[in-house]
Amino acid sequence: MPPVQHATTRPLDYHTWRTRTQIVAGHTYTVATKPGLLGQGREDTASRLLAERVVVPPGSVVVQMHCGNGLFGAVASIGGGAAQVFLTDRSAVSVEAATRTIAANSASNATVLAGHGSAPVDPALRADIVAIRIPTEKLALLQLLADAFAVLKIGGRCCIAGATNEGIKSGATMLKDLFGNATVLGTDSGHRVVMAVKRTQTPQDELLVAHPYLQHHAFLPLEVTLRGIALQIFSRPGVFSWEHLDEGTAVLADVMDVHPGDDVLDLGCGAGAIGLLAAKLSGTGRITMLDVDTEAVRCASGGVETAGLTNCRVMQSDVAAAVRDERFDLVVANPPFHLGKNTDLDVPTQFILDAWQVLKPGGHLQLVANRTLPYEKIVYETFGNLVNVHDGPRFKVLSAKR
Repeated sequence: MPPVQHATTRPLDYHTWRTRTQIVAGHTYTVATKPGLLGQGREDTASRLLAERVVVPPGSVVVQMHCGNGLFGAVASIGGGAAQVFLTDRSAVSVEAATRTIAANSASNATVLAGHGSAPVDPALRADIVAIRIPTEKLALLQLLADAFAVLKIGGRCCIAGATNEGIKSGATMLKDLFGNATVLGTDSGHRVVMAVKRTQTPQDELLVAHPYLQHHAFLPLEVTLRGIALQIFSRPGVFSWEHLDEGTAVLADVMDVHPGDDVLDLGCGAGAIGLLAAKLSGTGRITMLDVDTEAVRCASGGVETAGLTNCRVMQSDVAAAVRDERFDLVVANPPFHLGKNTDLDVPTQFILDAWQVLKPGGHLQLVANRTLPYEKIVYETFGNLVNVHDGPRFKVLSAKR
């Protein structure tokens, strides 16, 4: 069958920012949204609960971690009268969303920073309130809770919100174990917001924060061998398959078609195993590794530095936005297909569209996916051709030529 629509004419809706309104305490706020953002195009109940139920006294110093669309930060700045508001997030999409939300609401005393937890914040900062819209990965949440305890003043409050299926109940338990107290401030549609007060300088359960990877400088080193080549990669909690090399990456590595001198884009690089292998196979080619997550970028950068590779660069990017004007011989990808606990195909679809955009004529996309994911149609519609180069019991690798 002929291709239905080429990527040159397909509207790039994914990269188009939109706004929606949210009413909190009788005041209307403008919130930025787009595909790839948690709660895209609709209300994120957990964020609303934080904004509605957490009281921000005038003059407070507020930190919002895992800030998402930035609604709570805008409300704390304008409705709460905070003196300073800092919003942090490891996702490039969330950082841009929060930046746009803060600007749209003219919250001049709010600053958005890229990074996980308190990592991008001045170490000397002490906050009155830390608000966290919880991530689904338990250890990544514990990192945020440990950061919150460290930056809060005595008497300061840590407030977390999320859904039952995202782990808010276990998060509330960790909050209580850490602070020695926890109070439910409100519930709505399977979501809740919970508050704890910092009453002592040391955590109630010190063993809880003794995990070695809670520290921002701590990386898990992993020795992996791909195509007979030994590689050292580094990982952090919250990075995809952070404790071991995932099977899909190993499958893609086995069939990845890299020739000497090829310019390769590793789209959604994670800890960087595929990009490092591509650098070894290409030799003189230019290797670019992109990921939306600051922690993944830090991990992949560590692998490049340790290997002493001079033909690699690692950048944070929303899909291929950072290199839209560049061209590559090969794009390799293992796209994420979850937003929170939900399956969402907007991001992997854009991986395919962006790959077509940045490939040279004659260049190839090679994409690994769970065999149940329906990517064939969008690959064929975009490229006009499709080859399944690996069809295993759990994973498939799809290839297409521009």
